[in-house]
Amino acid sequence: MSLSSPPNDIPAAPDVASRVFGDRLEVAAAFVAILADTGVSHGLIGPREVPRLWDRHVLNCAVIGEAMPERDARVVDVGSGAGLPGLALAIARPDLQLHLVEPMARRTAWLSTTVESLGLTNVEVHRGRAEDFRGSLSGRYVTARAVARLPKLLGWCAPLTEVGGDIVAMKGASAGDELVEARALLKKWHLVDARVTTVGDALPDPTTVIILRRWGRR
Repeated sequence: MSLSSPPNDIPAAPDVASRVFGDRLEVAAAFVAILADTGVSHGLIGPREVPRLWDRHVLNCAVIGEAMPERDARVVDVGSGAGLPGLALAIARPDLQLHLVEPMARRTAWLSTTVESLGLTNVEVHRGRAEDFRGSLSGRYVTARAVARLPKLLGWCAPLTEVGGDIVAMKGASAGDELVEARALLKKWHLVDARVTTVGDALPDPTTVIILRRWGRR
C-alpha cells in the first residue's frame, strides 16, 4: 500500500510518524489502513476511532519502544486485541521479537492475517489467556494496553516476565492511582523499581507508562 494515495477515509500520516517509524513508515501506514478496514469490520476498532488512528493508537503504542532499550529482546504483549501495542511496536522496532497473547479466536485469526499481510517476520501470535503460558513463554519485556487495572494486570504479566525484565504497562491519567492500588502486591510478584513515566516526547500527547522490574525467583 502506498503512502502517497491513502483511501479517503484513512487519515494521512502526521509529520511525527516519520520520526517514530523511519524507513518503516510505509508498513505503519499499511497497518493503519488495515485497522480502518477489517479492524473496524471485525469489531477491534470503533469506527469513530478511524480519524485518530495515528495519534491515539499507532504512534501512541509505537513509542513504548523507548522504554525497551535492549535490542534483540523478546516482548510479550498481553491481550493484544488489535495488535496495540504489539504490532505497532513490531513495525517500529524490527529488532524486537514480539509475542502476541490473545484469548479470542477471531482476534488471533485477524492478528495472524495482518502479520502476514504486513510481511512481519518478528511476530508470533499465541491464542490463549496469559495464565495459560506460565512456564512456557516469557519476555525481557511484557506489555499491555487497556486490559485491566494494574492490581489485576500484575497477576497476568509478572509470571511472564523474565527475572531482571520489565513490565511496561500503558496507562493514562490513572497511572499514579493504579500504582498506589498495586503497591501491596509488588512483593508478592517480586517487583521493584516501580515508577510512572512518559515516552514519546515528540508526540503532541506523550504516552504514560508504568514500569516495574521483576527480580528473584520466577
